[in-house]
Amino acid sequence: MHHLNYHHLYYFYIVAREGSIAKAAKLLHVTPQTVSGQLSTFENQLGYSLFDRINKRLYLNARGKVSYQYASEIFHKGNQLAEILNNSDEVNTKEFVIGITNGIPKVLFYDFVHATMRRFSQVKYVIKEDSFDGLLKELAINAIDFILADRGIAPGTQISANSFFLGESSLSFFAKSPLGEGLQFPDCLNQMPLLIQGNTSGIRHALTSWLETEQLYPKIVAEFDDTALLKLFGSEDFGVFCAPSAISKHVEEQYGVHCIGNASTLNERYYAITGKSRADYTISEAIVASAREILA
Repeated sequence: MHHLNYHHLYYFYIVAREGSIAKAAKLLHVTPQTVSGQLSTFENQLGYSLFDRINKRLYLNARGKVSYQYASEIFHKGNQLAEILNNSDEVNTKEFVIGITNGIPKVLFYDFVHATMRRFSQVKYVIKEDSFDGLLKELAINAIDFILADRGIAPGTQISANSFFLGESSLSFFAKSPLGEGLQFPDCLNQMPLLIQGNTSGIRHALTSWLETEQLYPKIVAEFDDTALLKLFGSEDFGVFCAPSAISKHVEEQYGVHCIGNASTLNERYYAITGKSRADYTISEAIVASAREILA
């Protein structure tokens, strides 16, 4: 095959992205038979299949995964080109996509990136929030330039990326009311209602281990993947919660709570992860430098 049919490639891309021919057909406003026919034609031209068909469901095979990765980049670039050509403001022709994991406090994310965004104001910034695994999948297909996360890439992960340790912050505990007379931290946490981060958070395991080590047995009343939602419930006196000491003042002022103690041996770590193929290292390095300065 010497020439790639981009019309057929687009049909394949939509089917792979949506996960089924029926969903792709609905999105493309055509019949499932049309989509199936276009996909079959494309595979016949290639000389091999891109999906494994198991129990009437489609699963990308090895060649399909590679094809989807390249197709994603091709159509992402095509959308960027269309936006540039249709935009009368020719200055804003560059896009930088930043992913943030659910466990990163929004105010800390702002502190990390706002100076860089002002410095490179000619760039259009796209901010995406998702789970760590979800953002890595986006990075793998070059749909994201930079990720701020509360964990690094695990050894052996088959993703072409650079990982940078930014620093760490100890954790403080907050409650709607200050500690009563005679109560001391951390013993006061025993039997106290506690709001805790969900399993997607990088600090979850460290927090539960710290509680066990300190022989503290609070009553866990709720788990949250979204740290902003956790703080909101804490501000309404549903329970004690922890947040990075680096934003302690902000948490007290924003949510009307009191810091009841600091766990100096319990730390949350922060990482930057960049893709190697389309990252703008000037912007990436500026964010990394700013974050490290704040966490120093």
